[in-house]
Amino acid sequence: MRSYLVDSFTDTPFSGNPAAVVLLDEPADPAWMQAVAAEFNQAETAFVVTGVAEHAAKPLRWFSPTTEVDLCGHATLATAHVLGGSQRFDTRSGELTCTANSDGTVEMNFPMRPNEPAEDLPVMAALGDIAPERVIAVARSDTDLLVHLDDAGLVRELRPDLSEVPRIAERGMIVTAASDRPEVDFVSRFFAPAVGAPEDHVTGSAHCSLAPWWAERLGRTELVGEQASARGGTVRARLEGRRVTLGGRAVTVLEGTLAA
Repeated sequence: MRSYLVDSFTDTPFSGNPAAVVLLDEPADPAWMQAVAAEFNQAETAFVVTGVAEHAAKPLRWFSPTTEVDLCGHATLATAHVLGGSQRFDTRSGELTCTANSDGTVEMNFPMRPNEPAEDLPVMAALGDIAPERVIAVARSDTDLLVHLDDAGLVRELRPDLSEVPRIAERGMIVTAASDRPEVDFVSRFFAPAVGAPEDHVTGSAHCSLAPWWAERLGRTELVGEQASARGGTVRARLEGRRVTLGGRAVTVLEGTLAA
């Protein structure tokens, strides 16, 4: 089986978010896929079945080192990049379409994840030494907690208590603020120790919540987000009704054969 390591949401190797991609001729045993994902030890490993009819949606599943996940943006981008850009995937989050653009970006059409107020949750323990008055708002989607801070520098410098994050979020905690750079609308970081990603480098699925959050506050439906992890990356987001289109580039850094 052909396998790849791809850096997503970047055009520079060794930045953005790495994902492994495994090409399958037919569906595989979930226990085997989980073992492969643990072996690769990336935030996500994507398994895509390529042996389907020419115009059919390709089955796609995503596994962290510890569990299968319902939606992963950077591994979807990596998979579309490996397969040539424009693709249709059949996933646990429904059918997802990817479109390759002439500028080298791939746009992915994902379901929006709306946020609801969640001020009653004990978030301060997870935020480390952040003072309560620096928190503008707290909200939750169906899987993640979103914490809006009053300064991008706080997001960049945040040292959360990762042991507290699973107590307040089913999957992970998004921390965000208005940008301190003119070419970007907002910054964010994403922490998901419950699914084997203490800090994810660049998280497409988190932008399914970030896009509607910032569109409401900035009065625009097209946005640019910077995920301010150590590797960092840029995600372009566009709201389209109840869907979010996420755009980015990807770079293949390794190609090989999976032998086990």
